[in-house]
Formats: sequence, structure tokens, C-alpha cells
Amino acid sequence: MGTYLHPKHFTLDQARTKLRGILPLVEELTLLKRKLNERGFDAHRHTYFGGSGPNGERVYPKELERLVEIVKMFSDDGIQVKGLDEGLIDFPHLRRDGEEVYLCFKLGEGDILYWHSIDDGFAGRRSIDEL
Repeated sequence: MGTYLHPKHFTLDQARTKLRGILPLVEELTLLKRKLNERGFDAHRHTYFGGSGPNGERVYPKELERLVEIVKMFSDDGIQVKGLDEGLIDFPHLRRDGEEVYLCFKLGEGDILYWHSIDDGFAGRRSIDEL
């Protein structure tokens, strides 16, 4: 067993079971991100576009606080959030040969249908049948 980037790995069955339980949260992430965009708030930088900080409100938008809470929940459970706008998440997985890869899900796909190497990322997605 080699050295891995992630301490936790999911089997395909575990990832699919987990996905069914968190799907409403993935949907909520995309909604929260859309609401922040509409308010002119950059969720990645925690600032308003063209401004700094909470822009005079002295508090961050409640949507950001909830978004961060969900992302932390996912992270604590070993799930990687890769795209807030599109609901893109990855589950670390070990292939039979010991290669560490990601089981990849994008909101709207209905199930985990793809995987990709860590280095290739989303652009290198391959059918789950090739796992």
C-alpha cells in the first residue's frame, strides 16, 4: 500500500449510497452559490465583486455561512467539492491496482457514472465501466 493523497477512500457502492443521502445538499450548494452570485458576492474570495470583505454589512451573507458549513461537512466526510456552480463532487477511491482516483459526480447525472485520475481531473473523465 502506497502513500495516498486522501486518508479516506470510498468503494463505488459506498459512494453511491452516500450520494443518495447528500444529494439535497449538493443541490443546496448550487442554489446558495447562485444566490451569492446574484448578490454580487464572490464565494471563493469571500468578498463582493470589486470590493472587499462583507462590503459594509459587517457580516458575511447567510448564504455564504451555510455554503461553508456544507462544504466543511463534505470535507470532514472525505468528499471533495470541485465545482459549486455545477454541483461537482468527487469521492476518493482506490482502484484494484492501488491507483488513487476520483469517483466523479455532477448534479443532473443521476448517479456516479464517471471516474478520473487525480492528475487528469474532470477533463479526463472516463466511464465507470472502465474503473
